[in-house]
Amino acid sequence: MDAIPRQFEIQGHRGCRGLLPENTIAGFIKAIDLGVDTLELDVVVSKDRKLVVSHEPHFNPEISTAPKGKLLKSHQETNLFEMDYDEIKKYDVGQKGNPNFPEQYKVKSHKPLLSEVFQVVSDYQSTRNSRPVSYNIEIKSLADEYHKTQPAAEEFVDLLLLEIGNALNISKFTLQSFDFNVLRYLDLRRENTKKYSISVLIEPEDNNEIDFNLEKLGFKPDIWSPNFSVLSHAKVEYLHSLGIKVIPWTVNTEAEMDKIYAYGCDGLITDYPNRAIKYIKK
Repeated sequence: MDAIPRQFEIQGHRGCRGLLPENTIAGFIKAIDLGVDTLELDVVVSKDRKLVVSHEPHFNPEISTAPKGKLLKSHQETNLFEMDYDEIKKYDVGQKGNPNFPEQYKVKSHKPLLSEVFQVVSDYQSTRNSRPVSYNIEIKSLADEYHKTQPAAEEFVDLLLLEIGNALNISKFTLQSFDFNVLRYLDLRRENTKKYSISVLIEPEDNNEIDFNLEKLGFKPDIWSPNFSVLSHAKVEYLHSLGIKVIPWTVNTEAEMDKIYAYGCDGLITDYPNRAIKYIKK
């Protein structure tokens, strides 16, 4: 592999989930220290309509601890959409570690607000005089969950656009989702708000045929973000011919990184940005 022969974006998945608890301040700071181009993270909505950085609309019992050290038995015990943020913040999501990521360091952590992430990262980078980091924010939305564990697509998007509009020191955002209703509304709204790119996410078990999804979506997104396993050199070339960038997830091994780079992808999303930076940019 040549030494950085082209622009290639490395995104830290949920910060750097392989090394520190996911979607936490500690994980985002570590990802910045490692040199990621972009922080990839997820947002859900609390009862008091605050944007909480979390992959699920509940506390995952595998990695979470309730106040006073109480153990959680099931994700059904909590619904963040029915909890005010003051209550959510009392839960720990870092001290148990994650059995799926044995290299992950355990550290006391809470689910932060998106606004807190923006502020802490901005302050941290200012003290280091480092280049600004970009954001790739996933709107965790499912049509079946509207008004149950989340607001409807339009309200969810409006809340997020208001938040990023207030982020004065951040210039580059990508907004992504598996929910095509969310993506269509993002496309409708972006002429009248702060500029952002739109990325379409597709599950590997779903129909990954490109033209099928473009027709279903109804517009051309800026970025195609499937699971890396469904890609091929021909698919990447076709997407590039349409003017669409390709940034797959979640690419964690050197063999996977080598394949994705050889396909001509524009970047990757990884739990191990340390591996990607060492390997891709060696």
